[in-house]
Amino acid sequence: MSHQDVFSELVGQDEPVEALRRAAAAAARIVAGEPGGGGMTHAWIFTGPPGSRRTVAARVFAAALQCVRDGAGCGECHGCHTTLAGTHADVQVVTTEGLTIKTEETRGVVLRAASAPTGGRWQVVIIEAADRLHERASNALLKGIEEPPPRTVFLLCTPSVHPDDILVTIRSRCRLVSLRQPPSAAVADFLVQRFGIAPDQAGWAAAASQGDVERARQLAADPEARGRREEVLSVPRKLSNIGACFDVAARLEAATKLEAASAVAELDVAERAALERALGAGGTGRGATTAMRGAAGQLKELERNQKLRATRAQRDALDRALQDLIGFYRDVLVTSMRAPVPVVHGDLAAVSAAAAEKWSPESTLRRLEAVLTCREAIDKNVKPQVALEAMMVTLWKG
Repeated sequence: MSHQDVFSELVGQDEPVEALRRAAAAAARIVAGEPGGGGMTHAWIFTGPPGSRRTVAARVFAAALQCVRDGAGCGECHGCHTTLAGTHADVQVVTTEGLTIKTEETRGVVLRAASAPTGGRWQVVIIEAADRLHERASNALLKGIEEPPPRTVFLLCTPSVHPDDILVTIRSRCRLVSLRQPPSAAVADFLVQRFGIAPDQAGWAAAASQGDVERARQLAADPEARGRREEVLSVPRKLSNIGACFDVAARLEAATKLEAASAVAELDVAERAALERALGAGGTGRGATTAMRGAAGQLKELERNQKLRATRAQRDALDRALQDLIGFYRDVLVTSMRAPVPVVHGDLAAVSAAAAEKWSPESTLRRLEAVLTCREAIDKNVKPQVALEAMMVTLWKG
């Protein structure tokens, strides 16, 4: 298997990769008009825990479907290249930066998916966060999946197939690809091979990220990301009284807001400039002035969408912080129970061991549950500040 093979992006996912390779080969036979296309189907769901690279799996499968070398996913042909670069005419990607995917957007995608592929292979629709489909948007998508055109493929990415994440009726019409959390050793190896990261740094980052490849790469390469992690992992030591609980919650909320703002700032400015140019900003004369007046509504809409994106980015930043805390309390539990598994945060082994001496396993479990409850609350739109304060109090009291 060459280094360029698109499936090499899927770390530690041997079984799913095998299934996707077979399907892509069957899809190539269908395109060629040969028999043996039975391993291919028109709708797929990719599930898996955070960091299992669901969207990467969908994108590399899309690349293999557009690969001109018998669906091998060579990574070098025009089909593979343009799909991975996001410029292939027959691959639509629905990403959501807001909190939900809107109905009109979904209808538009389904409508476009009904047309024949211009490149003669497949019309592919990737929905990166299908769990964020609005209820009416889900129904619009269901119509497309129920009556699929012969050469259209839907690839949906969602954390699970629980009815909270995806409509049961959509689930029943899709083939399921279950990704797992890749083992740390596989992630470390990937970081060394692909990004040239030093083996010891790669090993540490792979363990600390709990198998999340993107997060591991960030920790290994970005000192700021490492600093944020250290800050989060110092939380348990700072909770000395009730006042500290509220103080630490406020600081964590502010830090994730700042992280989110800097993550979207550049994009916000570029989008606004592009829209203003399109609406004739900087033009002179009566026509330009009238156009800018009529543009106020469009600018307002852009601001609203950017606000939603900032909220989403903050939630993602908070989720990363909570994942780190989950790892810490798990380490404490593992240490106190003398379980034969490695700790997540090896660099904090002394701290988690000291905590294991001090806390009973029951109180550690209560703390772990408090972090999980906080994650769930934020996911259900509870104000981050409120959810974090409630969590901190339990973390302090046990």
